Amino acid sequence: MAKAPVLTPQADDFPRWYQDLINKAELADNGPVRGTMVIRPYGYGLWERMQQEMDARIKRAGAQNAYFPLFIPQSYLTREAEHVEGFAPELAVVTHGGGKELEEPVVVRPTSETIVNEYFSKWVQSYRDLPLLINQWANVVRWEMRPRVFLRTTEFLWQEGHTAHATYEDARDYAAHIHKEVYADFMVNVLGIDVVLGRKTAGERFAGAVNTLTLEGMMGDGKALQLGTSHELGQNFAKAFNTRYLSRDGKQELVWQTSWGSSTRMVGGLIMSHGDDSGLRVPPRLAPVQVVVLAIKGDDAVLAKVREIGDRLAAAGVRVQVDDRTDTPFGRRAVDWELKGVPVRVEVGPRDLENGTAMLARRIPGGKEPVAVDALAALLPAMLEEDQALLLRQSRERRESRTSDVSTIDAAVEAALAGGWARIPWADLGEEGEARLAEHAVTVRCLVAEDGSVPDADDAPGNVAVVARAY
Repeated sequence: MAKAPVLTPQADDFPRWYQDLINKAELADNGPVRGTMVIRPYGYGLWERMQQEMDARIKRAGAQNAYFPLFIPQSYLTREAEHVEGFAPELAVVTHGGGKELEEPVVVRPTSETIVNEYFSKWVQSYRDLPLLINQWANVVRWEMRPRVFLRTTEFLWQEGHTAHATYEDARDYAAHIHKEVYADFMVNVLGIDVVLGRKTAGERFAGAVNTLTLEGMMGDGKALQLGTSHELGQNFAKAFNTRYLSRDGKQELVWQTSWGSSTRMVGGLIMSHGDDSGLRVPPRLAPVQVVVLAIKGDDAVLAKVREIGDRLAAAGVRVQVDDRTDTPFGRRAVDWELKGVPVRVEVGPRDLENGTAMLARRIPGGKEPVAVDALAALLPAMLEEDQALLLRQSRERRESRTSDVSTIDAAVEAALAGGWARIPWADLGEEGEARLAEHAVTVRCLVAEDGSVPDADDAPGNVAVVARAY
């Protein structure tokens, strides 16, 4: 009788495979309140590495980290009508505290534009205070009707940037800089996901924004996942909160603003973009553990050798973990590390010790081969870079092979429902066609220019709509 697979095969049931993997790789559990999640240590380690890489890029862009309160007076949200209307269905509102009814209800932070602007209006006095570039790492709450761990949860972790500028051009350029140099650089070069950069349609923009820039990735089942957004807010919040500055000409002017965010949804994107029927495949540049060195048996000489190898690799700059838990069967440990997607396993047993070799198993391309122990420290960094490049190439090839250029709405729907993306001229689609797509649970993920770049305006000539089903 054939042994049952550890994970439901992707081809049989992709959503079940996703949930199986989260459980078996010990990434997260469902929380006690519907829509919440408990992120387990290995899953949180992935998020920590994302934070580290993103935070470095955000700081290079000139932003500084700060923190704003979790509770926001309900009256703040009502100051920007489009903003409160957009978030109203998702709000969690606190009406009692300390055993008493509150004089004014408070909203549990769904995003921080309103409370940030309350303080920006105090902090900005002169053109000398601009640009003001702030980021915070925090949790937010949006009451989710159809929760899925990492993808859509009532509470999730994220970073949200908020900036104020003296001119429209400066704000526009900064939003574009975050979009390309922070988000795209991280997602392509660290996550290994070949994202499409584009502009949201008016119907898909962030509530209160005048323009939203997005990054869309194709997952293993052909659906799209929005992995990050950068918004031009114009002067909408500046007007609502009277955020003004004294210009060089001695005039009181409203600031121009941006906001931008990415979240633990990226962990879900990592799983669905790179995972296979054996588990996760973690890009080496992201991996908390790039190499695990396993002792096959509890022989003293073997244990000493795996620890020595671990020290050598760590000295070579490799993020390494030694697995010397020989009271747990080797096969079970190997499967666990495969599920977790660690890029390389170095396996050492008594026979390897005699030969001066170790068995090297590569998770991303697959395959095993014996390698001289003394050569590992020199070989592994290049192998890890090869595997990083392979994941990005596979992501790009999947998207390109499953994207169709079409000229009719029916063809766009057909391509999306078949598990792919479609590109259709915006002139052939328009807002009326966008509404027709929605009847089939298909959306315009973004607008791109004919050459694939981000267009300057929704109605720019030659705009192409990227159409797909989405998470």
